[in-house]
Amino acid sequence: MAERDRLRDYRGKRDFDRTGEPRGRGVSPGDGPRFVVQIHDASTMHFDFRLQVDDVLKSWSVPKGPSADPKDKRLAVPTEDHPLEYEEFEGVIPRGEYGGGTVIVWDHGTYEPLSHDRQGRPVDFAESLERGHATFRLSGSKLRGEYALTRFRGGQDGEEAWLLVKRAGDTARTHGAPDPRRARSAVSGRTLAQVASDAAGE
Repeated sequence: MAERDRLRDYRGKRDFDRTGEPRGRGVSPGDGPRFVVQIHDASTMHFDFRLQVDDVLKSWSVPKGPSADPKDKRLAVPTEDHPLEYEEFEGVIPRGEYGGGTVIVWDHGTYEPLSHDRQGRPVDFAESLERGHATFRLSGSKLRGEYALTRFRGGQDGEEAWLLVKRAGDTARTHGAPDPRRARSAVSGRTLAQVASDAAGE
């Protein structure tokens, strides 16, 4: 599917004359697949977890954010694909616009796909997501180690839902999601309140 078509839902929900979010003009995928976790203070506070798959960021809304504890199974609800440029987006989406509220980049970095079939052969990452289970190793400033996304409810009779879980036995040092109002951006070092205040003063 063409990049333009994959971003049709994303673009259809936004007025780019009002929001500073990137339209998505296409950028080079870079050396390795990227991930970003953004804190989004919208109608409800949540974390947005995004993984680069080909030329878009596959996205999930994670109410409580990623956990460093393998016992925590965090709900992750799919949202529309976002452009790769969204990894760097931090600011205030105007009230009345889709997702209106403040956004900071809590963590970002690269990830390594780890999905295999039952014979141990690597499986294309996009294909593993289609099948409903994908494993990957995050290399961020806060999130590190192996995680899995598993679909547990399909989208035909209700809202599609996944679980985001850290792999048991993984000893990589990682930080779970903090109190979002005290969290600081991995890009600017600012809190949500500081980003909102700076935007109001512009």
